[in-house]
Formats: sequence, structure tokens, C-alpha cells
Amino acid sequence: MRQGFVKVAAATPDIRVADVAYNTEQICRLIEETADEGAKIIVFPELCVTGYTCGDLFTQDILLTDARSALHRIAGFAKDKDALVFVGLPLSVDGELYNVAAALNRGAVLGLTTKTFLPNYGEFYEMRQFRQGPKEAREILFDGQVIPFGPQLLFESTVMDSLVVSAEICEDVWSPVPPSIEAAREGATIIVNCSASDETVGKESYRKSLIEGQSARLISGYVYANAGEGESTTDLVFGGHNIIAENGTVLRSGRRFENGVICSEIDVNRIAGERRKNTTFQTSGERKLFRIPFYIEETDTVLTRTFPSRPFVPGAGEERARRCEEILTIQAMGLKKRLAHARCSSAVVGISGGLDSTLALLVTAKAFDALQLSRKGITAVTMPCFGTTDRTYQNACRMSQKLGAVLREVPIADSVSLHFKDIGHDPEDHSVTFENAQARERTQVLMDIANQTGGLVIGTGDMSELALGWATYNGDHMSMYGVNASVPKTLVRHLVHYYADTCGDEELKAILYDVLDTPVSPELLPPKDGEIAQKTEDLVGPYELHDFFLYYMIRFGYEPSKIYRIARLAFEGEYDNITILKWLETFYRRFFGQQFKRSCLPDGPKVGTVALSPRGDWRMPSDACAASWLEDLARVKPGQ
Repeated sequence: MRQGFVKVAAATPDIRVADVAYNTEQICRLIEETADEGAKIIVFPELCVTGYTCGDLFTQDILLTDARSALHRIAGFAKDKDALVFVGLPLSVDGELYNVAAALNRGAVLGLTTKTFLPNYGEFYEMRQFRQGPKEAREILFDGQVIPFGPQLLFESTVMDSLVVSAEICEDVWSPVPPSIEAAREGATIIVNCSASDETVGKESYRKSLIEGQSARLISGYVYANAGEGESTTDLVFGGHNIIAENGTVLRSGRRFENGVICSEIDVNRIAGERRKNTTFQTSGERKLFRIPFYIEETDTVLTRTFPSRPFVPGAGEERARRCEEILTIQAMGLKKRLAHARCSSAVVGISGGLDSTLALLVTAKAFDALQLSRKGITAVTMPCFGTTDRTYQNACRMSQKLGAVLREVPIADSVSLHFKDIGHDPEDHSVTFENAQARERTQVLMDIANQTGGLVIGTGDMSELALGWATYNGDHMSMYGVNASVPKTLVRHLVHYYADTCGDEELKAILYDVLDTPVSPELLPPKDGEIAQKTEDLVGPYELHDFFLYYMIRFGYEPSKIYRIARLAFEGEYDNITILKWLETFYRRFFGQQFKRSCLPDGPKVGTVALSPRGDWRMPSDACAASWLEDLARVKPGQ
């Protein structure tokens, strides 16, 4: 449970209809198996102690007596298991029969959650045997013990404040107002569902979407355990389709028609953090629900869930193509509006032959097409200087011409050299002054050409550079509209690749492919033997690492040690632990030290869930201290 990860399990046992002894044995076997795997919350299907399909046998005293006895045996078996276990069974209370989910912990029955909505349509006729649970929970005397009975019981961990569990049963989640809504509003971060949902054509995808949606709506974890093989097939077939979801994402989904267990880890700290940020997730002003403490040890959780190493990059195939087109359109529509508002039919883009300026030019062309403006209104400016290579220069020129822009070349070496003379800087001193003077001269040229043409300077810098402060203040840091402002470097590459593959021009495609193959560089230092001498990632670190760090810091608020932990999993076999730790420290030092550049960013469109605009997603003092973050990281050992 360290860092908020709680291992959960959805378990479908082999059962025999109405054979309580056999079913109890199978339930205990799976408790043993899942507890040994480290599961802290274990969920079984609806009425699994007897079987869901007992029909009128539910009215037989012998079945109900056996079920009650079995519950105590299961609780006793789980006494030494470090877990909170939910088991479904029929239970007679005050002469009425209820469909309940019993919560077990350390040998005790902690509470009995009742089913609120009883289906009585189609193949379901639960109202024939069962009564709807009470509107509100109450305490009952259960075999000599006073325990809570009713809907929306909250089971609160005594060792982790953010771990609060509530149960609902099958049809409850299919209803217009599931009981889990109020439970979540009063603090439940994990919802469990003991279910018996039969299989019909198309139901699998619908069920999966339902659980995804409910976990997203409630900003919660959701553990759905479904009845499977062993239930009666007189009229129905049950597939044991188990699902574990977290805030709209399915972490694990079991194979249908195979009884068994699925496990994953729900990040309850992430859920709690998301709720704090989301102002529309309004907690209940009252504490009306029963709260029952449970105890599980706070141990390390072995992570089995995966974390994509490129979280900003869309999936593969058609999904990636669709997302790339969507992102390019968002960028272009943002620029389109700005151009239209300014009554401007001219744009100026500084072209280097690198990825960022290439994407900016492609987006500008797309915006001009949307406005039905001639691309001749786009002035693509190449400004060769001390570090420019022939490869990038030729790509910049050829690409601009293929896209129909007006190409303008403004060599800046002489003006920069004169500037060095004016300020008394030795041209052989290749320090930051040498580099930034070139960047600021290029920006001045672009701004002045924009004045000449009545146009807007289109910014080329991407979000990864903004996060690291890898931009010259009042140089390439500045523009009149930054189309790449919320596009990270790892995504820039895929957008250019997508454009190349779909442009329909083989010559342009070849140019763009060569841009993609060119090392990322600001080209501010003289080349060596005609090749790029200054490679950005050698200086600030690999962008795939920094984008990973940025995503999990900003999107989910993970602490550095937690980011390091999941980065080791995501980049296993790609980067070693020492390398990850080194660049993670670099990331935090640069991120905190360079906020002043982000505080005065030009306007630019947000395209994803993470952005650094000081007017929107990220508001941070420029003099905020990184000490706590670096101290947390200092406690990490590379082998941990």
C-alpha cells in the first residue's frame, strides 16, 4: 500500500448450485490464493455462497441456514488473511429475505450491504424471492453481534485515510442512481460490486463501458466480480466477466467463460488527488452513512499494472491516426481564430529544419487552408548562423517551398558578430551569451518581418522545452501565438510522422522523414565536420523521460519517489535506474527554476490533459522552492 497502491482482486469461484459446502470450499481456496498474491480487497460474485440461480430454493430454510453457517466459516478462514473480503449470500432478516454482500475482516463480519435495486424483467425475477434493501442502513443483531445492515456502508481503513470501500450489488450499478454515488460523495474511493450478470450478445462491451463510466463519474476505483461457470444453464449462461477499473480506465478485464481471478493495483492516492482538484466532485455536506473501521497492514505492494512510457503518445494504428488528426486540427483552429480576430492574412514562421518549427509550419498551413487563405501569406524565414548545418538548411528550404509558403532567407551571422563587438563578447567564448544572442537576434528578425508583412509571428517551442526552460528568454521563448505550447516533444514527432504519411506528396514525405531522423538541436554551436555538434538530449536528458516525469507530476501530482518507482517499470530494459534517477533530479531542478519563463507565455491552444499555461492549467510562483521534492528524491536508492 506504499504510495497509495492497493492490490485488489475480483474472484469467480467454481460453484455448484445450492451446494453450499462445495461453494464455501472454493471461496476459501480463492481467498487463500489471492491473499498470497498480496490482494488487500477481495471481491466475490453475487450470492456465490449458494449460487445465484437457485430460484425458489431460496425459500428453503436448509439453504438459508447453510448459507449463514458458511459465512461464519469463511470469516473464520479469512481471520489470518490481511484482507477485506466481500462475499454474496442470501440472508433472512426479520422474516424477510435479502440479497447481501457481507464484508469480512480479521475473522469478523463487519457489515451486510443490501441490494437496493432488484431486477424483475426479462430473464430476472428477483422480486419473487427477495425484498428490496432498506432506504437507510441500520444496525441488526446478527448471531449475537450488532452489525450494520443496509445500503452504502463505508468501510474505512485504519492505516490509510484515503482507503474507503463501499459495496453495491449487480443491478445497483445499472440503475439511474446507483447507491455508489452517495457512497463516493461521502468518501468511498473504491467501489466493489458483487454481481451475477449473464452473457448475451453485445453485453460484454456494454458492461465494460458501464464500469468504466461509473469509475470515471465517481473518480473512484471499481472492482466488479461476476458469476461464472457453475451457475445453472437452464435458461442463462454466466461468463465470469470480471473488471477492475480506475477513474475511467480498465486496469484488468478477465476472459469470459473462464472462472478465475484478476488482480491489479488501484491508486487511491491518485483518486483522492483527482477529487481535490475537481471542483465539480462535491462531497456530501453530511456524514449520514455508517462508517466501519477495518484493518489491513500497510505493506509494500508489488505492482503488476502497467504505465505507458510515452503517456502523451496516442495508441497505435487507427486510434493514433485519429488522435493525431484531432490534435493538428485543435492547433490549427486555435491559430485560425487568432488570425481571423486580428484580421490578419499573414503569418511568419522561423524555420530551422527541426521538428518543432516543422510542426508549426504544418499547422500554420492547415489554419490558412481552413480560412481559405493563400499559403503565399505564410512567410517561412530561415536564418542560418554559426551552428546551421547544410542538412537542416536544405530541409527547411525544400519543405517551405513544397508547402507553398514564401521562403525568405536572412543570414544573421554578421549582425550577431556586430552585437558581440558592441557588448564586448569574445566570439570564441561559446558560453550561454554566444547561444542566446543568436536566439534573440532570430526573434527580432521574425518580429520585424511580421511588422513588414502585417502578420503574426507563430511560436514553435513545445511544452517539453517549456517544462525544462530550454528556451531563450525573450528569444525563441516569445511569439504572437504559440501553436505548440501544449504539445510535448514525444508527441511532436508523431504528429509530423502522421502528416508525412497522409500528405499524399512523396517528395514532401521524404523531407519530413529526414527531419524526423535529424537529431534534436538548437544549432547554436558551430558544427563538427558538417554535422550537428550540439544535441539537446545530451545536455538536458532524454525527452521521453522528461515527458514521462512531466505527465505524472502535473496530471496526477505524484511525488518524485513515486514517479521514479513507476518509471523503473515503464522504462525497464530501456534506461537503468541510475540514469532515470539522474534525469529525474535534473527535471525537478529545471522545472522549479524556470517557472519565470512559463509565467509570461504567449497564448496557445491546449490540446491534451496537461498544459503549462499560466492563465489556465498551471499557476505556480516563479520563486517556489523545490526543496521538499528534492528531499523526497534524495531518500530514493537506485535499487529501490
